[in-house]
Amino acid sequence: MHPSYASVIKAEHPQNTDLPRYYSRKEKKPFPVPIVELRRAARERIKKRKGQPRRPVPPPKNGMLVKSFIPIAYDVYNSRIALINNLKKLLRAVPVHACKSHRTVLTASIQLCRYCNEIHVGPTGHPFRSCTGQNASARRGLHDWTTATVEDIFLPVEAYHLYDRLGKRIPHDQRFAIPRIPALVELCIQAGVDIPDFPTKRRRKPIIRINKSEFVDADESELPDPDPKAPKPPILTEIPDFEIVGPSNEEETTLLAEETLQVWEKMRKGAQKLMKLYPVRVCGYCPELHIGPSGHKAQNCGAHKHQQRNGQHGWQSAVIDDLIPPRYVWHVPDVNGPPLQRELRSFYGQGPAVVEMCMQAGAAVPEQFRGTMRLDVGIPTDPKEAEMVV
Repeated sequence: MHPSYASVIKAEHPQNTDLPRYYSRKEKKPFPVPIVELRRAARERIKKRKGQPRRPVPPPKNGMLVKSFIPIAYDVYNSRIALINNLKKLLRAVPVHACKSHRTVLTASIQLCRYCNEIHVGPTGHPFRSCTGQNASARRGLHDWTTATVEDIFLPVEAYHLYDRLGKRIPHDQRFAIPRIPALVELCIQAGVDIPDFPTKRRRKPIIRINKSEFVDADESELPDPDPKAPKPPILTEIPDFEIVGPSNEEETTLLAEETLQVWEKMRKGAQKLMKLYPVRVCGYCPELHIGPSGHKAQNCGAHKHQQRNGQHGWQSAVIDDLIPPRYVWHVPDVNGPPLQRELRSFYGQGPAVVEMCMQAGAAVPEQFRGTMRLDVGIPTDPKEAEMVV
């Protein structure tokens, strides 16, 4: 007899995974890399440099741009604009049903609770009693749904615009004099995107560093003036709301959803590459972001126990979810089937709002989100069947 071999199926992504841990307002965000590992890596760098000649500081720390990252910055900027335009079009294609809403329906099947920051993608809002907003106790935690906008799906995270990314830190008394723009746009500007409305300083020679915190600009008088007519990569612009035209049929809706997913993934992957060289800081207590080597000095942190810190932010390295929040929502297994049931909440998965919206429009879900959305997990039809699940 031939020996029997058990077949083992391996997959890169697990069948069922949980969402990233939620940290309450009373907790500080953990560092992306523990302090112990950072100190160990610093000691190793010092040992390797001992006895060797000092190397010149590479860009972008010397004030110059990383030329190979300039096309990536333009791709990220254009991907952001394309994502906003596609979401506006996609919102016109999916019908919306919202309770207590008698306004003209111009958005999609994404519903925003008017009392908290939770959203839901689907024909009706979910029945879970998870509202923590105003008068939530009177409604016993039920959400009061209304129509949502693009800003509810793709959160507008803002940061200060710096004319000189190596300049002095923003003091507290100048916090209102400096404009605030989308943080992703500021990252692209510092990485090489030229936008006339937001000028920034471009150096053509490395800086001359005096000490760790002081430097002077090199003399650029002998260099020829830059050609203003030099060709630059094209930049997309947002389409006004009154010019938005949604897809006319199901096939166009599916193509638009697939394109939206590709643009969203391209934007996130490109932003991760930029963050490796151009530092992004986030407060460990609140969502405040700063694009630059060190955070600003504005004392506007209102998180838990901010009085003990005099309103100062606790800056640390940011991750991609701080720059581009994914906005997790409940996954609807069947849009045309029965609505979500409160008793089966533990069986439902969750995923980013953009992914859930594109999936309901006909696009295929990326593999990395199948585990959190629990697409390969069977869901009972009623609570009695759920009690028999082992």
